[in-house]
Amino acid sequence: MTTHGLDVDRAEEWEELRRLHLRPREDRPSSSARGVHHVALISSDVERTIRFYQEFLEFPLTELFENRDYRGSTHFFFDIGNGNTLAFFDLPGLDLGKYQEVLGGLHHLAISVEPDRWHHLKAKLDETDVPYAHIDGSSLYFSGPDGERIEVISDPLGEMYGSPVM
Repeated sequence: MTTHGLDVDRAEEWEELRRLHLRPREDRPSSSARGVHHVALISSDVERTIRFYQEFLEFPLTELFENRDYRGSTHFFFDIGNGNTLAFFDLPGLDLGKYQEVLGGLHHLAISVEPDRWHHLKAKLDETDVPYAHIDGSSLYFSGPDGERIEVISDPLGEMYGSPVM
């Protein structure tokens, strides 16, 4: 069993995983995917979610209609750039619990923004009561209206902390 903490050194394990599975860029096959169509989260309050994502984070609402899988449920989308959308459902009547981190679940959603927009959003966070963590000079971590964890990162797509990940 792997543990975590300051006293754990997993460098050998990670090196072995890279050796076994990570191919050099020039040897990697093309992905079978075209990209992220949407990431879907659950909203407890449609209007509050729209205000947070459209007005506060400045991600335009692009569509809103009934969820085809659950009658009376709203399915709505925000433009998060590069042809990607962030979607939400409200699921009235299901009495769902609060956000929690579970295996296979969402840890956080990282959204890349231009550095000037990052500074603008940081200033908006500073002016409000939304608590956030500022990590490594490029990442702001905070929670959305239903506890979902969001990272706004100024690194370009395909890059993390100055190193390519694509």
